[in-house]
Amino acid sequence: MKLLNIILFLILFGVAPNIKSQEVDELKEQLKNDLKDTTRLRVLVEISNECEFDEIEFYAQKALTLSDSILQSKKYPANQIFSHKATAINNLAFLYHAVSEYEKAKNEYDKSLKIFYQVKDTNGIIMAYNNIAMVLKDMGDIDLTLDYLDKAYLLSDKIQSLDLLHMTFTNYSAIYIRMGLIDKALTYAYKGLKIQEQIGGDYGKGYALNNIASLFYMQKDYEKAEVYYLKSLEVREKINDEIGVATVYNNLAKVYDVKGDNKKAEEYYFKCLDKRKEINTPEGVAQSYSNLGLFYFKMGQIDKTKSYYNKAIKIREEINEQEGLGNSYLNMSEFLISQGRYQEAEDYGIKAMKIAKQLGFTHDIESSANILSKIYEKKNNYRLAYDFYKLHIELRDSLFSEENQKSVLTKQINYEYEKKKLTDSLQFAKEQEVKDLAIAKQEAQLKQEKTQRIALYGGLLVIIIFAGFVYNRFRISQQQKKIIELQKVEVEQQKEVVEEKNKEILDSIHYAKRIQAAILPPDKSVKELLPNSFILYKPKDIVAGDFYWLEKKNNQILFAAADCTGHGVPGAMVSVVCNNGLNRSVREHGLTNPGEILNKTREIVIAEFEKSEDEVKDGVDIAICNLEGNILQYAGANNPLWIVRNGMEEIDEIEEIEEIKADKQPIGKYAEPKPYTNHTIQVDKGDTIYIFSDGYVDQFGGEKGKKLKAANFKKLLLSIQNQPLNKQKEIINQTFEDWKGDLEQLDDVCIIGVRI
Repeated sequence: MKLLNIILFLILFGVAPNIKSQEVDELKEQLKNDLKDTTRLRVLVEISNECEFDEIEFYAQKALTLSDSILQSKKYPANQIFSHKATAINNLAFLYHAVSEYEKAKNEYDKSLKIFYQVKDTNGIIMAYNNIAMVLKDMGDIDLTLDYLDKAYLLSDKIQSLDLLHMTFTNYSAIYIRMGLIDKALTYAYKGLKIQEQIGGDYGKGYALNNIASLFYMQKDYEKAEVYYLKSLEVREKINDEIGVATVYNNLAKVYDVKGDNKKAEEYYFKCLDKRKEINTPEGVAQSYSNLGLFYFKMGQIDKTKSYYNKAIKIREEINEQEGLGNSYLNMSEFLISQGRYQEAEDYGIKAMKIAKQLGFTHDIESSANILSKIYEKKNNYRLAYDFYKLHIELRDSLFSEENQKSVLTKQINYEYEKKKLTDSLQFAKEQEVKDLAIAKQEAQLKQEKTQRIALYGGLLVIIIFAGFVYNRFRISQQQKKIIELQKVEVEQQKEVVEEKNKEILDSIHYAKRIQAAILPPDKSVKELLPNSFILYKPKDIVAGDFYWLEKKNNQILFAAADCTGHGVPGAMVSVVCNNGLNRSVREHGLTNPGEILNKTREIVIAEFEKSEDEVKDGVDIAICNLEGNILQYAGANNPLWIVRNGMEEIDEIEEIEEIKADKQPIGKYAEPKPYTNHTIQVDKGDTIYIFSDGYVDQFGGEKGKKLKAANFKKLLLSIQNQPLNKQKEIINQTFEDWKGDLEQLDDVCIIGVRI
């Protein structure tokens, strides 16, 4: 368990602890002696903790083999042996994560977590939660990352372990930095640093200082960023932490780069690259290539730019490092713009935006939007150029808002004050006054800047009004035209008011769309849990009342298609409440039976709506399934389940589709509510199941402008059973668009198809 205090930092920054070669040599000498099996196991695990990267797998595997042999002999207490085994597995996962083999690392960390649970090792459980969280971060699943960190925090706070609280606080800070939540990131960074100073760990202190420096860098306070990076470098050089030193080299290079000191920037970029090549970290080498490409791009050295960008992309694609790959695509896009190759630039820009949205990192989305806005302006697509520019400005303002800047300043002052208070309590009153004055000074400065901006805008407004007055006086001789011009100005003003209000409303709805998108399962999870499936999701408006839901519980895959009352903003609000009900039913109450899940979800939704003083009559129609092997369970609230058995393609009779009917009652208030029926169905390989909302079959269209209806939908499904599911999705979507024609989409559409 010696990695407990430092394993977080390897995962967070792509670094590893200093290796104490003398201790390792001594441990290896012990192995030459005739040791008891339990002693030999302990020594093997300790070596796997401390040895070089290329030896970890060898000693960890030897420890695992020996632990299994000891457990089979039943000569020694099992719990101690299991603890050694879990630690060896953890070290193996540590290695896989360090070399960017994320799936293997996740699998091994899961194994260690299971054993830590088995032996009730709370410290091990917390460490495993943190490790799994940071692997999930690298795999792009931010929601699950935060779930695991929440679990780690609750346990570490309960047992009041400073080591483990520090680990969790630092991980929180790293995630919130990437999400653009600067205030939260700073809060956790300073919490982590205060704990590290209490426990006196140089590794943790070095990384915490680096993290705080990064926050100042993001706020464009480069002087403070340099100070904190140099503090971090001093600590890391002191303990001979080579990879930590490489990380600070990289960060200092970026500071010197942005400050215009090209000579020092280039020197530190190459120091970092050489160090990362020496210790063989692919993710770090790719980052260095990317930074060098960007540096030479600014210097106008085109050949070097292209070469280093391509090297970075190649490595990141090989190791599937999503965040870094998104940044590389963005850099290449900007480079291609400079070369006038706008179509290629657009392709890379779209790839970057897709990854940024998948990860949910605000800064990356903002940067991608800025690049795409430039590309579409060059391609004369002004509508898209405006849309992406608006998104870029909106996100940029949120990242560098007055509130964020004030938060950074206040937290730094608070931290320095608290640190001083610990060493000189006699100066408490004086220090309090200094702290308050410092904060007040910063607030006054921000207020003064705000007043200056208002004065500037006011001055511009006065100039505009004055120019209008001069113009009207100049045209006074043409009274008729003057009247027309005044009327035109009034109409334009009213138009601007309407457009501004419309923009505010649309901006709010677009922001609501991002919130709603966050509750939908990411494509990666869908592909992982339901590899042979499709989801057709077509909101009528920007936000939707329909939503789909996916959860894994042990070996059971739970999925649902839901249709909330209405569509647009009201429907979207109901969908959030219902989605929360489904999550709580499974995660808090441990339910997997679809009928019981619907019963509990109804209970939760009604309880939420009853908090309102006004009566809320909204409800949800839903079909939910539980798939485990070839056993399918289903329950429905107004929405049925259709099954097309293997071999039914080209059959014309509609009755050949097996329909499991839903209970005729919604999720919500109902006159005579009854428990939902749970159906258990045997399915075979090649069978295809469908669940859906009613938006597809209720769509008006065709030659006579009538509803599409369920019968026609069944015929369509039967006719395409020989097609793979991705092709089915295309056909179903195209059929819908052809049927709808020029008519308005009536309702949200959500269809899920799964082939066994």
